[in-house]
Amino acid sequence: MAVDVLVFGPHPDDLEIGLGGTIARHTSLGFQVGLCDLTAGELGTNGTPDQRLAEADAAAKVLGVAWRTNLRWPDREIGKHPEQVADLVAFIRKHRPRVIAAPYWTDRHPDHGAASAIITEAAFTSGLRRYLPGGDPWRPDWICYYFINDSMSPSFLVDVSATYDRKRQALDCHRSQFQHSDTGTAPTRLNVPGFRQLIESRDAQFGALAGVTWAEGIVVREPIVRETLIKAVPSV
Repeated sequence: MAVDVLVFGPHPDDLEIGLGGTIARHTSLGFQVGLCDLTAGELGTNGTPDQRLAEADAAAKVLGVAWRTNLRWPDREIGKHPEQVADLVAFIRKHRPRVIAAPYWTDRHPDHGAASAIITEAAFTSGLRRYLPGGDPWRPDWICYYFINDSMSPSFLVDVSATYDRKRQALDCHRSQFQHSDTGTAPTRLNVPGFRQLIESRDAQFGALAGVTWAEGIVVREPIVRETLIKAVPSV
């Protein structure tokens, strides 16, 4: 199924952390959005792969996307196998996205930076007509990069005030990662209250810069071209 926006996440829950409000905004506006997690996060401290896949599916329903899939690459091995580029090229050519969203290339988690690099490589390779495996050539309009752990100066902000509650609900679906209990759950950076506060403080700061309640930051590598000086923002 062709989509307008294809969002990649290294592990289940990453794309919700960085782009949950933006995903919900696009689905509210009628855009077709597909989500692709590269791994099941099986090396994470808490949660089994089956749990994490079920949580990701629940979050996808909250966000209202067309579909969500998981490539089941081995966790902590993103970008370490030559066939992974070909897999991604075939995936991009199959779904023909207008926009690809990938993690920002600098992040405290090595998998996030590795995912950014291989997605960028595959998106470029997808447009090469002499690269034969994986269907007909396809080049998306651009790649947008979102923040997971770290944040820098964004190229632009997306106002997600109207859809922020859906981002919260999507994050709540990932109970194995964000909820700490006394029944065998090990304490991690993710399941302490301060981590959700960290996410929301970043989104609130971006919002304050734009004069809105909540916003998510996006980085693009190329200059942004506008047709006019008129500012027009579609309403949700």
